[in-house]
Amino acid sequence: MAPATDNTLQAICYNRGSLQLLDQRKLPLETIYLEIRDATDGWHAIKDMVVRGAPAIAIAAALSLAVEVFNLDGLDGTINDSVSYLIMKLDYLVSSRPTAVNLSDAATKLKEVISNTAATATEGKSVFQAYIDAAEMMLEDDVTSNKAIGSFGASFILHQQLNNPKKLSVLTHCNTGSLATAGFGTALGVIRALHAEGVLERAYCTETRPFNQGSRLTAFELVHEKIPATLIVDSAAAALMQAGRVNAVVVGADRVAANGDTANKIGTYSLALIAKHHNVPFFVAAPLTSIDLSLSSGKEIEIEERSPKEVLNSRGGLGEQVAASGISVWNPAFDVTPANLISGIITEKGVITKAGDDGFDILGFH
Repeated sequence: MAPATDNTLQAICYNRGSLQLLDQRKLPLETIYLEIRDATDGWHAIKDMVVRGAPAIAIAAALSLAVEVFNLDGLDGTINDSVSYLIMKLDYLVSSRPTAVNLSDAATKLKEVISNTAATATEGKSVFQAYIDAAEMMLEDDVTSNKAIGSFGASFILHQQLNNPKKLSVLTHCNTGSLATAGFGTALGVIRALHAEGVLERAYCTETRPFNQGSRLTAFELVHEKIPATLIVDSAAAALMQAGRVNAVVVGADRVAANGDTANKIGTYSLALIAKHHNVPFFVAAPLTSIDLSLSSGKEIEIEERSPKEVLNSRGGLGEQVAASGISVWNPAFDVTPANLISGIITEKGVITKAGDDGFDILGFH
């Protein structure tokens, strides 16, 4: 079994100078960790979905470069050499997954650390050291922020949204647990917190086609942590809500625009529409680093398209061909859920709610 913290699985195993990432393409049948020696390994691990989930992507990228510079031979360059090296590598890492704002946000913060250190440093080596310290702090902060998201989300859903139910069932999409973060989870962290409170009747997770993050990863985590859970195909969500078996939907986010529009795994928008029709509250759980105030709405969010092979072949492109040769494929990795379909945005600082029909005041909260 994978290494664990608080009985949760770990996608990222780091000690200074060493990084292993759990190869999530192999789950749930094999638990294999890949050695990440430098930023190039990190870039490929993110691009090829070895590691996924917006928070985990950002941390894996930062740590891959930390490992690289820690193990560099000959750290005798000038301060400018060190700064140029780190910034070039960070820009390269950001190109691996453009939709995940956490990644570019982490790079921006790390560049500030680099710049501030360089202003007072006397040698290039100290710039590298400051970078390593800052990357390690991101790992620590993510676990803390995730636990706060779980706590705020569970409390809000129980006491303010559903008026203290004895039991409730929650539907989630994609994978937002300890495998998608540094170790606790965002939306799945909320579900975990509800379970710890003794009020979770059942967690429902979708398959999340075409890469099956729900069936391969979320189901794996839920079983591992002995949370009562049921897997459904993506297209069964409407029937499940129609049958009155869902009290709330909680999903993650890769990017949240200033107006509350949210980009998340393809299929999230469908769930939000279904939830609206059945009067089921729909929550987005994400750290504040997922909020991009530079984007006025979701229309400005860049949507990454994935390889046609993920749809043409079984197992999200890893298995045998299942579709007719010659057919065209449209395979967006994400869709955008408009803010008017979202009941609240759960963050590590609390839940962002709407003032009447006015929408979210994210800028004021942030």
